[in-house]
Amino acid sequence: MKKLLFLFLFFGVALLQAQLQYPETKKQDLVEDYHGTSVADPYRWMEDDWSEETKQWVTEQNKLTFSYLDKITYRADWLKRLEELSNYPRYSSPSRNNEYYYYSLNDGLQNQSVLYRQKGLDGKSELVLDPNKFSADGTTSLATFSLSKNGKYAVVGKSSGGSDWRTFFVMDMTTLKYLDDSLSWIKVSGVSWQGDGFFYSRYPAPEKGKELSTKNENHQVFYHKVGTAQHEDVLVYEDRNNPQRFHGVFTSEDERYVFLTITDRGKGKNGNALWYYDSKSAGREFKPLIPEAGEFNYSFIEEVNGKFLILTNDGALNRRIVLIDPHHPAAENWKTVVAEKEENISSASSAGGKLFVTYMKDVTSRVYVYSLDGRLEKEVKLPALGTAGGFGGRRDDKFVFYTFTSFTFPPTIYKYDIATGKSSVFRKTELQFKPEEYTTEQVFYPSRDGTKIPMFIVYKKGIQKNGKNPTLLYGYGGFNISSNPSFSASRIAWLEQGGIFCLANLRGGSEYGEKWHEAGMRFKKQNVFDDFIAAAEYLIDKKYTSADYLAIQGGSNGGLLVGAVMNQRPELFRVAIPQVGVMDMLRFHKFTIGWNWIAEYGSSDNPDDFKNLYAYSPLHNIRPGLKYPATLITTADHDDRVVPAHSFKYAATLQQHYKGPNPVLIRIDVNSGHGASNLKKGLETTADIYSFIFYNMNLKPKFNFEQGTDKKPF
Repeated sequence: MKKLLFLFLFFGVALLQAQLQYPETKKQDLVEDYHGTSVADPYRWMEDDWSEETKQWVTEQNKLTFSYLDKITYRADWLKRLEELSNYPRYSSPSRNNEYYYYSLNDGLQNQSVLYRQKGLDGKSELVLDPNKFSADGTTSLATFSLSKNGKYAVVGKSSGGSDWRTFFVMDMTTLKYLDDSLSWIKVSGVSWQGDGFFYSRYPAPEKGKELSTKNENHQVFYHKVGTAQHEDVLVYEDRNNPQRFHGVFTSEDERYVFLTITDRGKGKNGNALWYYDSKSAGREFKPLIPEAGEFNYSFIEEVNGKFLILTNDGALNRRIVLIDPHHPAAENWKTVVAEKEENISSASSAGGKLFVTYMKDVTSRVYVYSLDGRLEKEVKLPALGTAGGFGGRRDDKFVFYTFTSFTFPPTIYKYDIATGKSSVFRKTELQFKPEEYTTEQVFYPSRDGTKIPMFIVYKKGIQKNGKNPTLLYGYGGFNISSNPSFSASRIAWLEQGGIFCLANLRGGSEYGEKWHEAGMRFKKQNVFDDFIAAAEYLIDKKYTSADYLAIQGGSNGGLLVGAVMNQRPELFRVAIPQVGVMDMLRFHKFTIGWNWIAEYGSSDNPDDFKNLYAYSPLHNIRPGLKYPATLITTADHDDRVVPAHSFKYAATLQQHYKGPNPVLIRIDVNSGHGASNLKKGLETTADIYSFIFYNMNLKPKFNFEQGTDKKPF
């Protein structure tokens, strides 16, 4: 019977693959010269992603993709199981504003979490905002919520369809009614209150019809007074001579000091400048603490007697905390408050007159409490190896909240008593999951150059290392972002089916400080690909899996990763899932805020950078004759961070050049952005990915559904 089932699955897959007929994609005779090298770009017309021609291509590709997925008989079961596992209450940590504590709650299968408040920790909950009512399809989300210091007002920032654009509204927190204030074209912006108004950053209104693709330049900082129209806002800062910079303003807790941070990543600089003014001074003109953006970062933590605690990697690649006197800001006058250690500082915050400093040791959190003058007082005892986050608060706080999680440890919110140093469980996640049935390993494997790379391997106890386990290898490796242990109910669905999940901590991230980051950026980007390939080879060599049962996945910069290694070692993988990837490395800087990535990748405008980028660009290294893995590309029509043209052009090129039996499909979500715009869309995408992987591995999942659930999905 097993043999018959295998034959049915095998021939069913073969029949489905053989029936694929890709839509015909128009090619342009367009060639561009890059420093003496001619590069064809036949699908550049797709960069106009809202043209009728591109819309038709999207429709035809989605029709093919969903007709393929519809024929996978267990696709609906994957979705049903994902809904079951996701159907549990999820809380955020409380945040105090005067007498109120604010928090969000998703009761299980709500598309968006709902915002509540209560007076004191034992008070009655009061509904503040239900983002599920922002739009009929649940794709408009609450992207920003910022309360004034006195709690009188709040900025409510909304995002439509997953776009990075924000629209700000102002709510009266006494009546919980909106005022007439409405602010548009806000992107890459926080909210910093000062009195009955706030600072924010925006761009000039883009050309109509190109809102999601046009290059964003000339970032401006404004001050908005509550109750006035946006056109009355006061321009605080702009720099038209350097249009490819980010500018942001934030205030100290007492709102006395106003800080301006400036980044210049469009010119390849990783760091930031930092300026300030004292609101009690007459001129209110910004003065330099760090005059120019260079290679180092400076983040304000707290003001102490007119001096500023700053987290920086200047003089400490693993970061340190220094005290800067604004009247004598030169580096030789800085005082080191928390010195650099062997472990990287991943974050630092203040609350209750203390510093909370989180270090990363082999990709897991260690948290210490210091006095404001740098004296180590306590270690926060965490429940296990995993990821801790939170700890921020106000100067008069007596306790803070933090969240702890790991691969098999659902997020748990703890209350930390600052005086006693004791943690207690504030809210524990309750869901149908038995962590004792799973195990997590951390291994250190050698990359191509011998560098030891950490990787987490998670699986259900009892699996056999026989090379036949469906394995999902995930990676990112870039932008100084670490890939930390975290819990995912959707991932549990994968593990239940005997799947193995692997997270490789590639160079380019922040796992081991700035040196680790620099080892995976610009001209050393190939190290990231080598690290990922070595992870696959390790898993195969140790019999966790084999090439026939190995899938790779990554999003954004991780989508670039998947696209690059597919070209370099296609025989290692059975399935590839590049999601919202940066695929055209020669033109990424020409769209929205793509210029901001030049510091990480370089730019094709530079001859040396061009050679490096052209050597690995996923779009430009697709080669006829290679046996590519079964590929499901995912993107979304409202992705205005990594514009969908990257994935469109990549899919068209791969479909053109690869003539083998494995499918090359693109799934284009509607009313979604760089990530799913609501829970329903996220679960549907995951169900399609898992179905695609299992189907192309000739596997069939087995589900044992819960009985009598009283919650209906969506």
